[in-house]
Order: sequence, then structure tokens, then C-alpha cells
Amino acid sequence: MTLKERDKKHLWHPLTQHKVHPDALPIIKAKGALLFGEDGTEYIDGIASWYTAMYGHCNDYILEQVQHQMQQLDQIVFAGFTHEPAIRLSEELIKILPDNQEKIFFSDNGSTANEVGIKMALQYHFNKGEKRNTIIAFEDGFHGDTFGAMSASGLSVYNGPFEDFFIDVKRIPTPNSENIDSVLQQLQEYINTHKVAAFIYEPLVQGANAMHMYKAMYLDQILSVCKKNNVITIADEVMTGFGKTGRTFASDYIKTKPDIISMSKALTAGFVPMAVTSCTQNIYDAFLDDSVGKAFFHAHTYSANPIACSVALGAIELLHTEEIQNDIQRITMSHKNFDAKINNHPKVKTTRQQGVIYALDLDIQMDRYGEKRYEIFDHFMKNGVALRPLGSTVYILPPYVITQQQLEKIYDTIVELLDQI
Repeated sequence: MTLKERDKKHLWHPLTQHKVHPDALPIIKAKGALLFGEDGTEYIDGIASWYTAMYGHCNDYILEQVQHQMQQLDQIVFAGFTHEPAIRLSEELIKILPDNQEKIFFSDNGSTANEVGIKMALQYHFNKGEKRNTIIAFEDGFHGDTFGAMSASGLSVYNGPFEDFFIDVKRIPTPNSENIDSVLQQLQEYINTHKVAAFIYEPLVQGANAMHMYKAMYLDQILSVCKKNNVITIADEVMTGFGKTGRTFASDYIKTKPDIISMSKALTAGFVPMAVTSCTQNIYDAFLDDSVGKAFFHAHTYSANPIACSVALGAIELLHTEEIQNDIQRITMSHKNFDAKINNHPKVKTTRQQGVIYALDLDIQMDRYGEKRYEIFDHFMKNGVALRPLGSTVYILPPYVITQQQLEKIYDTIVELLDQI
């Protein structure tokens, strides 16, 4: 039996309706920006495997860190114990995070990082003697699939069966030049009429919302209102973090810094799962008390896994090398040049870019997970390019180490699609 046939016997894949799309493509090897199929076909990984493998698959430098750590310490419970990789990672993260961040809490993935952030915010007010039970979030944001993170997410295609069980979330539109005044008014009205604990947001780019982008100046106004009303601000940097927007964090573009930041994906370079939720000293101090009940009772078995910490340390070191920083600038400029060539194409509705993130909307009607979307996906795969359209949006978020030739092939394959529609 082939891998594809064996896969169908027992595996249940995410975001998949298996009745109409029963097949999954087996990948047996990956290196750099390339994926290798079971039949030997090469695919350029145009989205860094969901924005994780930003330094390339099986990066040699990170592999060295992993091999060394695996021989030293594999796993240790993080409640009551500690270890050097976690300590060193906390030190390195604090160096590159916004200046107000002081404490690091470990979990497993982007969803849990946001779950931790939401729970921190709710308990912060509880420990202060207030019961605030409302979260504010942007319309059509996405923060994960665990219940707190899912509650804050506005994409109903993910949430429909569960909405009756959510925590109370009020939504505001993402801001722009035309609606910023009404957004601020709506925000203040929610704060005045509800017990608002926190505002959670994806800074500058909403990933799952078809890479929707908005400006830092408007987000800064929203955050200022939250600060004035003691509403905890949670920046979901799971997708945007570690260089993708052109700076280390998207929050680096914004004057008002968040109280809490969630991180995952590129944190561990596509090697192993791990997440971090950072917070200010003020948040942390609200949990310090003689009463055990005011402690933060949230834990994951693999919190601060030493191997994952060693991977993250290697990734952070690579991010700040001259070579990777030059790659980020090269990709950013290449996207700009490509955009200049195709943004007037009759089948292109709109385009947008933030750092190495580039997106275009096709001027066609289609459902997010409809058949047309799968036809577009198949077009890319048949041409050796792994891109996953978000409805009618085609986006590129490549590994930093992608070669210029590989990047140009992605562009050429998109142009072919536009000419064929």
C-alpha cells in the first residue's frame, strides 16, 4: 500500500471534509524551502509550512542545537523544576520583546498561548477584586481552536457548532481611515456598558482572515483607549512574530505596547511544538499572594521542554544574523517588484504587503473552502508550488532562506493562474 492509501485507514486531518477530499499528499523529506513527495516530486514551500519553518526545513544549525540538547536533557516537569535552556530562552526573548515585557510563561502552541493570555487577563482582574467577564476582539480575527481562543475568534466557519458555549466576546471592526472614529466610539461604549477584561488582537495582519492588513496608527488609538480604562491588551503575535512583518514583532511598529504577547509558530522554526505567553511585571504581580488560590493554575505537560527551548534559542540567533536580515529585505523588495507587475492585472482585485507577507485577492466569486479554491490549490501543486489559498486570496509567506529562483517560480505560477482564470 502507498502512504496515501495507508493514511486513509486511520487518520483524520485538520480543516478537511474527508467525504469530498479524502486524499492527503505524502511528504517524505524537506530541506531549505523544498518539500519532497513520495514520488520524488519537489514542491517549493511558499508558506513555510503554516509560517513555521522560516529558516528553512531541517536547518543545519538548529539541528546541531537539537542533537546536543537531546544528549543532555530531554524532558523535565516544569512545575518545581527548571533548566538552563528555558532560563536562557527567557533571557533572549526579553532582550528582543517590547521593553515592557518581563515574564515568560510556556505552553504548547498558538492556541494555548492565546488561551493563557485570556486566562491571565481574566484572573488579573479577579485577583484585584473585580469580576470582569467580557473580552473585546476584532471582527473576523482568529486566535486558535481551544475554547477561550475560539471564543475570541470571529470566523464562523471554524466556530459554528460551539458558539453557545463561548465566553462573552464583543467585536469591533478593524480600523481604517474611514471608520476609526466610530470604532473608537463603539469600543468606549462596550467598556462603559460591560465588564471588559481584555482586548485581544492580531497586530497589523489578520492571518486566517485572508491576510487582512490595517495600519499601526489606528491600532495605537484603540490600545490607548484600553490602557486608559485598565483593559488588558493581548497581542496575538503567533503568526506575525519573529521577523515576518519586517521587524522582530508587529508590536514594534506601535507606540502603545501590549500587556501580554502570545508567540508560537516561527518561535521553534518548524521543528517542534512550543509556545510562549509573555507579560508585564504588573500582570505578574497580581498573582503574587499568600493565598495559593491566586496563583496561575495553568500547566502543560511539555511546558518549556528543553529540546524545544534549544530549538528556539537557535532560531532567535539565526533571526538576528546579517544573512537572514538581508534575506528578509530581499524578499520584501521582491514582493514589491512583483506587485508592481501584477496589481493592474484584470483578474487581480486588490493586493497588500507587510514585510515578507504578500497577498492578492482574485477578482472572482468563490467560497473559502469551495471547489474553486481546491482547483487553484491543485494548479499550484501541479506546478511544484505549495500555496494554500484562503478563499479567493492567494498569499505568499516564504521561508527567509528561499532562493530568488524559487521565489520567481512562485511569482510565475501565480501569473499563469491569473492568465488562465
